[in-house]
This record gives sequence, C-alpha cells and structure tokens, in this order.
Amino acid sequence: MSADTKKDGLTREVLFDFHGVPMTTNFTDKWDKIQNFQAKPDDILIATYPKAGTTWVSYMLDLLYFGQEPSERETSVAIYDRVPFLERKGLSPGLIAPSLILYVGVDLANNLKTTPRIIKTHLPIQLLPKSFCEQNSKIVYVARNAKDNAVSYFHMDRMTLTQPDPGDWSCYIQRYMDGQVLYGSWYDHVNGWWKKKQTYPNLHYMFYEDMVEDTGRELDKLCSFLGLSPSAEQKKEILVGVQFDQMKKNNMVNYSKFVLMDFNVSTFMRKGKVGDWKTHFTVAQNEVFDEHYKTKMKDPTLQFRTEM
Repeated sequence: MSADTKKDGLTREVLFDFHGVPMTTNFTDKWDKIQNFQAKPDDILIATYPKAGTTWVSYMLDLLYFGQEPSERETSVAIYDRVPFLERKGLSPGLIAPSLILYVGVDLANNLKTTPRIIKTHLPIQLLPKSFCEQNSKIVYVARNAKDNAVSYFHMDRMTLTQPDPGDWSCYIQRYMDGQVLYGSWYDHVNGWWKKKQTYPNLHYMFYEDMVEDTGRELDKLCSFLGLSPSAEQKKEILVGVQFDQMKKNNMVNYSKFVLMDFNVSTFMRKGKVGDWKTHFTVAQNEVFDEHYKTKMKDPTLQFRTEM
C-alpha cells in the first residue's frame, strides 16, 4: 500500500478493498483478533457510520451507567478510553510515532474493568464480529442523514492526520456518493443495520435528527431499551452534560487531547446541527445528490430528515 501524504511524522493512509468495503490498515490490522473478539451478554455496542453521533451516544451511555460513581473518570479519562473503538489501532498517550502503536481497540475492550462494557464500532453489519449477536448483546445504532453526514465526514478527514486525504469538497462529495470513503457506502451501512434490526430485537436504531429535536425524549427511549430507570435528577444532569456546547468544551469528550487530529484545521465537534449541508452543497450538487439518493434508498420504512 502506498502512502498518500505525511504531516508531523504521520502518514495519511489510502483506501483498499477489504471484503468489498473500502478500508485502511488502521482498521484492518489484527483482523483475526477483531473477528474473534468475545462479546459478553451484558456488553453494549454502539454502532454507527462515521460522524453520525457516535461520541454523543457514547457519552450519554457512559453518564447513564457510570456518571454517579465517585471517581476521577469524568475528569481524567478520555471518552475514547472509556468507550473503546473496537477495530482501531491505538497509540500510547502522547506518542505519535507510528512505530509506537501499542494496541488495537479489542485490547482496550478486553481490559475494561467496568460492567457493562460500552464499546463502539463503525463496521458495517456484515463485518461485525459474530459473538455480539451470539451473546445477544445490546446494540445501539445511530444514523444521520446523508447530506449532513457527508459534510461532517469531510471535515473530519481534513483534520485527522491518518485519514485518507479528502481532497476538495467537489471531489469528495462524488466519492462519498460512490461509497469510496473509509467504511464504504453510507447507503449500504444504514440500510444493512436497518435490515438487521428487523431480525435482532436487541438492536435499538436511533436517528441523529431525533436526538437534536428532543434529546430528553430519545434518552427516555434509550433507557427503556436498556431497562434503566434513572432518577429525574440524574436525567437532568445527563441532559445538561450531553448538550453540544457542553461536550465541545469538555476536554475528556471533545478529542482535543487526541494527538492524531489537527484542531488548527477543524474541531472534531464542529457544529452538531441539522441542515448545515446547505452551506456546502451547491444547487447543482444538491440536485445530483438527490437523484442519486433515490436510486439507493428503496426501503420506504427507512426515512431521514435533512432539515428541521
């Protein structure tokens, strides 16, 4: 595999076909270890296409289960260490040289001392380790409308120094429609997990736009799915903590300590709004996107909102 560009000693990776899905070695190295991961019945897996609200739900779940415990967790442990990214290679804190890679996410997950273990993945359903469903683990899937998702993903690729180079927006949006971005087609991802929901009762499918519209309502639905009954005071504290502006300034949640991201290019948590795509799509791009969308989204039971 050839390198793309280098910055600060880090190499931007390039995509290659991996079981029919565009991936990079950051997420496929140690694949046997990933596929052989042993889930537990009380595990909670957060599954999303990238930039669909993963950190938002991760923090929400972390607060639900562990926010009341007297510990330094909230002030000293970053969310990506509390909620391991199953398939990602990781670096030791503060070290950015690729030669100093120490672990993959499965190692962090296996070493978690908390119960339940909260774990995240961006894998499409067909690449998910089988043990999650075999153990009947609870899965929370979060989906975001394709237009806002594309914009957010573009900016993340710009500022994450190991992601494939996104190029300019006009080229990126075409590659996004074609599914030639890391983790492949948004259409395949959201549809594949939606289809899985129909046969796997322990899957709760959430929509980013619903969370923006009424976070409290969606928190209640999530608690119902998980069998939790938090107090009114606990729910109030969680809803304050997971407000976008609060998370954006929370250094344990906003990825500002994550050495692979260049915050001079963009922040990891940028706007968190529904409809920001309008500031990026030209009229022509929007028309092309809408026509393409119609050819890909055939299931009338799966509907997204692009504005509110």
